[in-house]
Amino acid sequence: MPRKDPKTKPAERKKILLVDDHPLMRRGQADLLNRELDLTVCGEAGTAREAMEAIPKLKPDLVLVDMTLPDKDGLELIKDIQALHPGLPVLAMSMQDESLYAARVLRAGGRGYVMKGEGSDAHLAAAIRTVLNGQIAVSPRMSAKILESVAAPSGKVGGGPEAKLSDRELEVLKLYGEGWSTDEIAKRLHLSPKTVDVHRAHIKEKLGLKTTPEFTRFAIRWVASQSGPNASSATSSS
Repeated sequence: MPRKDPKTKPAERKKILLVDDHPLMRRGQADLLNRELDLTVCGEAGTAREAMEAIPKLKPDLVLVDMTLPDKDGLELIKDIQALHPGLPVLAMSMQDESLYAARVLRAGGRGYVMKGEGSDAHLAAAIRTVLNGQIAVSPRMSAKILESVAAPSGKVGGGPEAKLSDRELEVLKLYGEGWSTDEIAKRLHLSPKTVDVHRAHIKEKLGLKTTPEFTRFAIRWVASQSGPNASSATSSS
């Protein structure tokens, strides 16, 4: 039998950059991943801007991105990462149901989607390894839905009415539902108030909402339905 070379070095651990605006969440993720023999957290970022500054310095093998950040939507951050660092694997993580965001994450260039608080601690590490191995990391249920959407005739893909919206329109709908004003949304998204109004008009048209109060009620109910038990705190989040 061939003997092991005592000088053989162990495989190098893959570097993970954590992007989440909650320090306690990052700490928990870092403690979890640093216990893995093949993974290590090379850095943390609380905003999209910090993440974009950290990537060229830390050169991570994978970026774990929360979908809700204080300065930019997670989908937009994924697009920015792919534009400036093509091929860098990104795994999205969120409290939001994967049926709404998983396919959008993949279209934006992400390689997978994990729901926070779902499954065991090993679930996150397993999803990271799946992406690092060049595969897509989504649940079996979501994988089946994506395959179904590919096979379905044009215009027959299932999903709620919000599935008709673009990524930007979905972001605008979410912010209105959280109680943001038009001017506040414009400032957050670096748009003019007029452009935000145009997005709102397109949303109303696509969803068949006739009036602004009807639109507002729909947005609030939709955010509440996505937030689950924590819906009451939706309007206070930033």
